[in-house]
Amino acid sequence: MKNILKIAIFSLMVGVSMTGQASAAEVKVGFAAEPYPPFTSPDAAGKWVGWEVEFMEAICAEAKLECVITPVAWDGIIPALTSNKIDMIVGSMSITEERLKTIDFSDKYYNTPTGIIGPKEEAFEATPEGLAGKIIGVQVSTVHADYAQKYFGPTAAEIKEYQTQDEANQDLAAGRIDAVQADAIALDAFLKSDAGTCCEHKGNVKDDPAILGAGVGVGVRKGDAELKDKINAAIKAIRANGTYDTFSKKYFDFDIYGG
Repeated sequence: MKNILKIAIFSLMVGVSMTGQASAAEVKVGFAAEPYPPFTSPDAAGKWVGWEVEFMEAICAEAKLECVITPVAWDGIIPALTSNKIDMIVGSMSITEERLKTIDFSDKYYNTPTGIIGPKEEAFEATPEGLAGKIIGVQVSTVHADYAQKYFGPTAAEIKEYQTQDEANQDLAAGRIDAVQADAIALDAFLKSDAGTCCEHKGNVKDDPAILGAGVGVGVRKGDAELKDKINAAIKAIRANGTYDTFSKKYFDFDIYGG
């Protein structure tokens, strides 16, 4: 009887230990809760789809990580990381000096230009002079908001910040603002939609790596070198074995990785 009891206790301890190990292996991947096509957005069934979803699945498979998508409001996504509510950020987050003060980043996994769109019937350029006197929409807590404030704020009528990119795009389509600044790829997806037929690409802004960053990386907590190294190795591997190019070609007809 004592032996049976010992075996039962041992089995229970092993089961608890294995459960703890499984839980420890789970990696919560923070996605912005707001749709950001073609990178991330929920489909009709609520499943997250898009280029960045496939990127996440590829690196997690390569690194043998059990990843779980965890939607978080964009303006709270860094606090969610630093407070251990999520373990990494895959959300088109640009690697900037300001953000590096708070979190670490993996190597870049894509780099695309920043664009300006506006109504087809209005002719203007993506410059401070071209946007003088206009209301420019940007998403809050983004590099685009910082850039617009610095370069267009002095001459624009207003830099209007929105909680989501969709809200900025909708206001542009409705004629409530004059222009929108965002990642050129995300803007292109809007222009190809029914709502985006109102507008056109006016040009890309002059680059400023200090604000716009040196590409997009996976955000990780300061000091989490083990996870960062796994992610970097996985990015390098999927670039080398063709996986990155395979899923990217489903979304883009150019090299999104950038120079």
